Amino acid sequence: MKPAIVLFALLFIAYESVHTASWTANITDIRHAATLIPGRRPLRITIQKFAESRRTKNFSVKGAPTEPSVQARTAFQVVYADGTVMVDSGMDRQVHAFFGRGVEEPYDAASAERVQRAVDRARLIVVTHEHGDHVAGVIRAANASTLATKTILTRTQVDTLTTTPQMPEIKLSPDLARRFIVVDYTDYYPVAPGMVLIKAAGHTPGSQMVYVALESGREYLLIGDAAWHMDGVRQVTGKAAPWITEDEPAVFDQLRWLNQLSTSDPNVVIVASHDDEQHKDLIRRRLLREGVE
Repeated sequence: MKPAIVLFALLFIAYESVHTASWTANITDIRHAATLIPGRRPLRITIQKFAESRRTKNFSVKGAPTEPSVQARTAFQVVYADGTVMVDSGMDRQVHAFFGRGVEEPYDAASAERVQRAVDRARLIVVTHEHGDHVAGVIRAANASTLATKTILTRTQVDTLTTTPQMPEIKLSPDLARRFIVVDYTDYYPVAPGMVLIKAAGHTPGSQMVYVALESGREYLLIGDAAWHMDGVRQVTGKAAPWITEDEPAVFDQLRWLNQLSTSDPNVVIVASHDDEQHKDLIRRRLLREGVE
């Protein structure tokens, strides 16, 4: 992933499919967009878990039993032969405390530090959405001004973070906001060989999914928080957490599309950011590698 290729991605006019009133996506168009930046495709994807939120499953999947369920706090690393791209950036202990809502929950400081080092070394950083556990590792870093210059945010993500952030700790100052690579696209946006952003407002106004096609031919969809648990995709069922506000029709469209894709194209590995059970299974099956490099 040469610097010139990254520059090409930043200057690229977004590849667009036919836009409709309701949310939809087309995997054929996404695959085509993934070919538009030349170069070797990535070799693998790693995942780093650095914290947990302890919930009952009915919050993550509407109608599910009130049984214990772990929401993993994670970041993903897309590994190329000559560099890495980070998908989400972790968070510090103070931001983690926000999600506990007065309850102390597990936070692995050593793993969080590994995420921060991976963010520091990355060629490029993208975030699935503008919530603290996904973007704080850039905004609150000691070297935030430097990290911002290699972090892509969408215009909507910047607007949310500057005007209505999830918490005061991640509010973007005007000066820091100007340092980010800010893009605005309609449907799909190639950022590196084999890697495409997919606009998916719903969980937040600036939510997006990340498609990754490896050299091996294996494909991944990192869906952020479109679903907190893969049962939401399997059952086409949204969340029931009273502390969040989503565009529910858009999220339902996304879950329905993801469900159809999962049954029609098993080559595509759909990964939810917080599904601890799924992550352990994908690591066991060697579809994800545990620990950032």
